[in-house]
Amino acid sequence: MSDSIKHECGISLIRLLKPLSYYKEKYGTSLYGLNKMYLMMEKQHNRGQDGAGFASIKLDVAPGERYMSRVRSVASQPILDIFDQINQRVNNAFEAHPELREDVALQKRNIPYLGEVMLGHLRYGTYGKNSIENVHPFLRQNNWMHRNLIVAGNFNMTNVHELFDNLVQLGQHPKEMADTVTVMEKIGHFLDDAVAKLYKDIKKEGYSKREASPLIAERLNIAKILRRASKNWDGGYAMAGLLGHGDAFVLRDPSGIRPAYYYNDDEVVVIASERPAIQTVFNLKYEDIKELNPGHAIIIKKNGTMSIKEVLPARERKACSFERIYFSRGSDKEIYQERKDLGKLLFPQILEAINNDIKNTVFSYIPNTAETSFFGMVKEAQNYMNRLKEAQILAIGDKITPQELREILEIRPRIEKVAIKDAKLRTFITQDSSRDDLVAHIYDISYGSVKRGDILVIIDDSIVRGTTLKKSILKMLDRLEPKKIVVVSSAPQIRFPDCYGIDMAKLEDFIAFKAAYELHRKNNSLHLIDAIYEKCKAQVNTNDKDIVNYVKEFYEPFTTDELSEMIGTLLSPADIKAQVQIIYQTVANLHLACPKNLGDWYFTGDYPTPGGNRVVNRAFINFYEGKSQRAY
Repeated sequence: MSDSIKHECGISLIRLLKPLSYYKEKYGTSLYGLNKMYLMMEKQHNRGQDGAGFASIKLDVAPGERYMSRVRSVASQPILDIFDQINQRVNNAFEAHPELREDVALQKRNIPYLGEVMLGHLRYGTYGKNSIENVHPFLRQNNWMHRNLIVAGNFNMTNVHELFDNLVQLGQHPKEMADTVTVMEKIGHFLDDAVAKLYKDIKKEGYSKREASPLIAERLNIAKILRRASKNWDGGYAMAGLLGHGDAFVLRDPSGIRPAYYYNDDEVVVIASERPAIQTVFNLKYEDIKELNPGHAIIIKKNGTMSIKEVLPARERKACSFERIYFSRGSDKEIYQERKDLGKLLFPQILEAINNDIKNTVFSYIPNTAETSFFGMVKEAQNYMNRLKEAQILAIGDKITPQELREILEIRPRIEKVAIKDAKLRTFITQDSSRDDLVAHIYDISYGSVKRGDILVIIDDSIVRGTTLKKSILKMLDRLEPKKIVVVSSAPQIRFPDCYGIDMAKLEDFIAFKAAYELHRKNNSLHLIDAIYEKCKAQVNTNDKDIVNYVKEFYEPFTTDELSEMIGTLLSPADIKAQVQIIYQTVANLHLACPKNLGDWYFTGDYPTPGGNRVVNRAFINFYEGKSQRAY
């Protein structure tokens, strides 16, 4: 994606089902779980840049011994920083106590982080400052082991104010109005309630206070706690949690917006945001890994038993399509094919844009994440040319000469690596007056890859704001002197804000929104904007379930092609010589390419939860009133 937008956070949960001594004997180290967690987090590094965190729980420790550990980092390489700190603690322990090296029981007692239950988190912040306080996992502490709660997730709630008010009504005093805090405190409240009720019941059965603790751990109904806590959640989430005594869970939202995958055998249960991370780290087959169903939770009890429970009734599946287009690692078997299909399905539009002149067209991509879609586009171009060759050969028939045959067969799509990103430069870009000049040099071009007068087709993952296109990429490509530049987006036009985790919160940032506004201005229809604003304002105090997304009316007067044409005009630099045309994927073809991930609210405005409609209307109100702030 040439435009920089925030990614999705990532989670990784590992539960070792055997004693640590088992892994020492079989794999040569009691640090097996820590090593796997490091790899799991690195394999999902694409999901976290602002910070990372790790927490662990030791099972069956004696009172007075530390059983929970947590480390977080906002360093420039946070995962490496976290595990450097852990390794330092491990090495210090071995140096101070050499006898630990062969005694796993002593290691467990004396080395922090060395536990059987582990939770890792990768933060790509969509809200809040990049400070250590904003980095997951979050910790809710209590002297009762069962009431200790560690939470981390990939999520965003649209109704934080409502959740905050619910906590206040329960008599709590949350320290801030943030979705992570409200979610953790909501789970914590019902956890406290469940523990207290169990304690009373167990006492009535004649057990002592000390005897009650293991019985509480055994009888805690995690699914019921999650069911009560999540009743009013509106958002997309994959929520992971650890309880102090060793229970663990991952809960996925009822629409399946945020992803969660899992694997289990007799040694380990592992859950992550991405399938390839599990597959690679544990050397598994694709079919070994399962997807957690929407509205369900994986629950791992302290005794190691794993179950999957329905916590909330599943709604229509609306898994995020941006996961497939851009966010998730492209090495996933399904995602790799889907991205190729996205490129393939764009080819008919490309062929029309170049007026069937493949001979004088160069195909390329930008940035590197668009490479897989590029492969699909080129393969379809090759299929098209093969059909042309076949027709030519058949038309000539037996009279074809070897030279003619050779000339026909040598015709193929012209493929070049036109743009090369200078990764070193981006870190130096500032927000001052020199920024535009620096942006213009983010990419280098391959001089000679395009002949003067050629058509240049460049495929991108998506075009959100178009800032980098206008200020850098198109100016750079124009130096190659093509007569026409066709920029192709493998994603449809982004018209509506996301409120489930991606940092796309302001309507006025989207180039599609700017194009629609410009078309309204040209058509003397700006009065419609006033009407939409009034409709949005009238719904401010309406119940979420009754809210209508009136922002759809902003786009309704215009076809997709009209908007694309205006986007091309708006993104063309004033001094560019080449003609610029922008092509977007259609929503119908997106669904064909990604049939299991039909969440498309940023393209269509069809939000999977009621809170989404409230957010989009609030975003329009903010735009109209000139407020540069988030709508959630």
